[in-house]
Amino acid sequence: MKKNALLLSSTCFAVLFAAPAFAQEANTTGGPVAETTANADTASTDEGSIVVTGSRISRPNIAAAAPITSVTSESIRAQAAVNIEEVLNRIPMIAPDSQQNYQDSDGRQRIKLRNLGFERTLVLVDGKRLGTQNGLDANMIPTSLIKRVDVLTGGASAVYGSDAIAGVVNFILDDNFEGIQLNGNYNFYAHENKPTIVSETARQYGFAQPRTGSAFDGGRVDLSLTAGTKLFDDRFHVSGYVNYRKADLVPYSARETSSCELQQTVKDGPLSCTVSTYTPNGYISPRIPGTPGTGGLPGTAPQYVNNPDGTRTFLPYSDAYAANPFDGLAFQRENERWNAGGFASFEISDAVEVYANAMWFRDESTNPYPARVLSSTAYAPGTTPYTINCNNPFMSAAQAQIVCGAAAGTGGTVPIEVRARFDNVPAINDSYLNQGVRVSGGLRGDFAQGWSYDVGGVYSYNKMDTTWGRPDFNRVNNALNVVNNNGTISCVNDVANGCVPFDPFSSNSAVNNTALFNYLTEGNFGTSTTENRLYNVIATVQGDLGTYGIQSPWAEEGVAIAIGAEFREDQLEGYADPIWRARNGGTDQSLSQHVWEGNVELQVPIAQHKPFADLLQVNGAYRLSKYSSNPDTFSTWKAEALWAPIPDITFRGSINRAQRAPTVVEAFQGSNISYNRIVPSFGDFCAPTVTFTTGANGQQVPVYGSPIASREVCAATGLADSLYGSQTLLCPTDIGCTTRSGGFTVDPETAYTKTFGLILKPRFLPGLVVSVDRFMIDLDDSIGYNDYSYFSNGCLATGSAFFCDAFVRNPDGTLTSNPTGNPATGYIRQGTTNYYKSKSHGWDFQGQYALPLGGAGRLDFDFSGSLTTLAGGQDSPALPEKNCVGYYGGAGCGQLIPKWSHNLRGTYTTQDRFFSASLNWRHLGPLTNVTNSGDPTLGWTQAGERATFNRIEAFDYFDLALSFRVNDGFSFRIAANNILDKTPPLFPNSYNVGSLSRTNTINSRYDSLGRQIAFGTTINF
Repeated sequence: MKKNALLLSSTCFAVLFAAPAFAQEANTTGGPVAETTANADTASTDEGSIVVTGSRISRPNIAAAAPITSVTSESIRAQAAVNIEEVLNRIPMIAPDSQQNYQDSDGRQRIKLRNLGFERTLVLVDGKRLGTQNGLDANMIPTSLIKRVDVLTGGASAVYGSDAIAGVVNFILDDNFEGIQLNGNYNFYAHENKPTIVSETARQYGFAQPRTGSAFDGGRVDLSLTAGTKLFDDRFHVSGYVNYRKADLVPYSARETSSCELQQTVKDGPLSCTVSTYTPNGYISPRIPGTPGTGGLPGTAPQYVNNPDGTRTFLPYSDAYAANPFDGLAFQRENERWNAGGFASFEISDAVEVYANAMWFRDESTNPYPARVLSSTAYAPGTTPYTINCNNPFMSAAQAQIVCGAAAGTGGTVPIEVRARFDNVPAINDSYLNQGVRVSGGLRGDFAQGWSYDVGGVYSYNKMDTTWGRPDFNRVNNALNVVNNNGTISCVNDVANGCVPFDPFSSNSAVNNTALFNYLTEGNFGTSTTENRLYNVIATVQGDLGTYGIQSPWAEEGVAIAIGAEFREDQLEGYADPIWRARNGGTDQSLSQHVWEGNVELQVPIAQHKPFADLLQVNGAYRLSKYSSNPDTFSTWKAEALWAPIPDITFRGSINRAQRAPTVVEAFQGSNISYNRIVPSFGDFCAPTVTFTTGANGQQVPVYGSPIASREVCAATGLADSLYGSQTLLCPTDIGCTTRSGGFTVDPETAYTKTFGLILKPRFLPGLVVSVDRFMIDLDDSIGYNDYSYFSNGCLATGSAFFCDAFVRNPDGTLTSNPTGNPATGYIRQGTTNYYKSKSHGWDFQGQYALPLGGAGRLDFDFSGSLTTLAGGQDSPALPEKNCVGYYGGAGCGQLIPKWSHNLRGTYTTQDRFFSASLNWRHLGPLTNVTNSGDPTLGWTQAGERATFNRIEAFDYFDLALSFRVNDGFSFRIAANNILDKTPPLFPNSYNVGSLSRTNTINSRYDSLGRQIAFGTTINF
C-alpha cells in the first residue's frame, strides 16, 4: 500500500512540475482552484443561478467530461491586465493575438482557440453569445467584473450551436454585486534601450535612433466604478458599472528593436532597412515628353532629391537620402474606450424570475502613417502624372532645365513625378470608431417538481466606422501650379478654396507646413461603415427525472435532461460615403441569415459511490439545425463518459461532431455570382505557349510551342483531346480569360473533436489536483476563399478532380465568356467554398497544489501547459498533410505554435491575507524557420536552408505581483511583467512570417515593448 501511494505521489509531482507546457493563470490570493479542473467549472452567485460551461443542465457539482481551464478574477488583477486580450494571450489553448500592438488593427479583439481561426471559437457571456462572428469585440467585457473565464476546448456545437468548432470561451460576470467599488489600474513600460542588430543597421541609413538608456512610456489607465444593491427582501437586485480605459501611443521609433524594418533580400546575405522615396528632402522625377526614359517610353526616368544644403539643386537619388517609412507607426496603438452596463433581476416567485443585463461600449483608436504628398501612381488609373508650369518661381534655372528642357522658363507645362514627406504635422491616420450594445434578458424559474425553465435572448449591435484619407490629386496639381505676383507666390487655380503653394524644389519645404497639409487633405477623408446585428432567442427546459424514479439503481442522482429550441439571425449592413467610394470603390451591402434549431441533452449517472465506481456517468447531446442559406438540414452531437474507480482517479472522454455555418459574408460570397477577367498575361495551360521573334520587316512574330500541361491534366479539365494545344484556347490578349465567383451553396464545415483524459486528486495529498488530456480536432470541408490560381496551380501539379473540376469550359474548350446572361460555361471557378481539412492535436496538462503553512500562511501553485503535436492540415486529397508545429515562416505556417509552452505560478499568502506575493514563470518553446524544417510539404529544399535567422530559441519570462489587503475596504497591488526586460527575438522580413508586423519580431507571442510596471487598487465603500 505504501509502495503504491509513493508511486502515485511521484507521478502527481512529475506531471505537476513537468517541463515545458503553457499558460493558465490561476488563483493568486490563496483560494484553491482545484475544483475547476475536476468538477465542471460551475459557479454560483451568492444566491443566484449556477453557471455551467459546456452544458445547459445546471446541476451543481457535476463532473466535467471535457477539459476546462479557468482564469480567476484574482489572477486577472495579478496580471495588471487593462484589457481582456492580455489575459487570453496567456491561456495555453488560445493563439496569442495582440491588437493593441498591431499597426493594421481595426481595434476589435477576437479570440482564436487552437489556432483554428477566430470564426471557429464561440464567445459567450454567462452562457449566451456575445455577438456575431463578424462584429465581435471581446474588449467590451470589463475586466473588473469578470469572476472567471472558462475555456472549454473541443467542439461544443451540440450544446451551443454553430461556431464552437475549436471550443468555447465563457466569461462569467459578477451580476450579484452589492455595495460600491472603485478599481484603478495604471501601467507603463520601463524598458532599457540598448543597441541591437536593428539599430546597428538603421544607423547605416542615418535613421533616427531612440535615446540609449531607460525609456518610460506607453502609459495605460483602467478605471471602473461598480455599484449594486438588493431590495424587497433581497428579491430585487440591480447593479451597474462604468469603465474607462486609455492607452498612449508608442511609435516604432521609440524602440531600438523597431528603429527600421529589417530586410534580408538574399538568403544569408547582408541586412538592410526598408526605405522610402518619401523624404523630407523631396523627390523629383522629370517626365519630359519625347525623351527616352520618361513619359512612359522605354528606359528609366531620372530620379533626384533636392540638395539638403538649400541651394535648389538636384542630387541623384540614392538610399543615402531615403526616409524611414515606418518610424511613426504604432507599436502600441493610441486608443480610448468607454464601457458601461448594468444587471437587474427580480424574483417574483419560485416560478418566475425576471433578469436582464446590458453592455455598451465606445472605442476609438488610430493607426498613424506619415503624412506625405503621394506619388501620382497612388491614384486611379495610376498613369496620369502631376504637371508643373515651366516658369514655376520655386524652380532655379538649373532645376528648370532638368525638369522642362527646352521649355524652361516658359508658361508651358510638363508632366512630373513629385513625392515629399511632411514632418511635424498631423499624421494621416486610419481611424476606427467601434461602438455597440448588447442586451440580454429573459424569464426563468421552477414550474413543477424537478423541472425548471429559462426563456431568454440576446440582441447585439456593433458598428464600426473606418475613416481614411489622403491628399487630393487635383489639389496637389493646384498647389504645384503657382506664379509670382509682385513678389508674392500664389496659386493660379482654386484660390477660393484657400490653395496653398507647394514648393517641391527645396529641401524640407513640407516640414512644419501645416497650412499646405490642411489644404491638400481637407474634405478628403472618407468613411466606411459596417453594422452587425444578432437576434438570438433561446428556450430551455430542464428536469431531474430522478424525481420520478428514473435513475440507475446504482446511482444516487437521477437522469437529467435539457430540451431546447433556438432562433438566431445575423445581419450585416455595409455602406460608405461618396469620398470613400470614389477612393476605394465597392458597393453597399445588406446581408442576413437565420437558423432554427432544436436540441436535447442528457446526463445519466450510472453508478455513484460504489466499489470500483465512485462515479460512472455518460452524457449526450443532439442538435438539429436549418439555415436559411442552405436547403439541407444539419445535425451535431456529443457523447461523453466519466469513470472514477476511486475518488482519487477519474478517467474522462468525449467525442463531438461540431459544425460552423458560413457567416453572412461567407454565405453571400458563396451564393452571389460575379464575373471577372483574369489579367491577359494568364493563359490556359492547355493552350500552346507563345514566344515572339523579330520578323524580316521588324515586326514581332508569334511562335507557338507545346502546352505547359500534359494531355492527362487537360483531359481532367474537360478538354477534348483533339483540342489539346489548339491556338483557339488562347485567352484574348485584351480581356484575358474569365473567372466566376459564387453560385454555390456553402455548407457548414464539420469537425470531429475527441478528448481523453485523466484527473488525479490523491487523498493523501489534500489540495493537489492534476489533469492530463489528449485532444484531437479534425476539421473537414473547411470554409475558405480560394482564387483561380489555387485551382489552376493545383490542377497543373496534381491532375486531381478536386482542382481540375474548377475549369468549366465552353463546348469549343475555351475559358472566355460574356457575363451578360449568366453563362453556364466558359470560366474558371473561384471564391468562397468548402475545400479540405485542418487539424489540431496535442496534450493539455494542468495542476494545482494548495500547501497550508500553519500560522505562516499558505503556498499555492498553479501549472498549465500544452504540448501540440499536430497543427496544420491538408489542402486537397492530392496534397500531403502538413504539420506546422514548432515552425514559422513560409506560405503555410503562419500559426507560430511552439511544441511546448507553459505557465507556472506560485503564490504565498499570509495567514491574515494582508499580504500576498505571486511569481509567474512563462515558458515559450523554440521555433524553427520552415526553410530548415527538412519537410518538403512546408516548402523546404536543401538549397533553401538558411545559416542565419533559421531559429528562435526558447524564451522564459518572469512576472511578479505583490498585493496588500489593508482592510476589507482597501487593497492595492504592485506588479512587474517581464521583470528582466528581455529583448524579444529579432529577425528580418517579419511581416511575412504570419505576424503581419513590421517590428522585426512576433508581437503577439513575445513581450516586445519590454518590462511593464503596474499599480492597482480596489476600494470598497
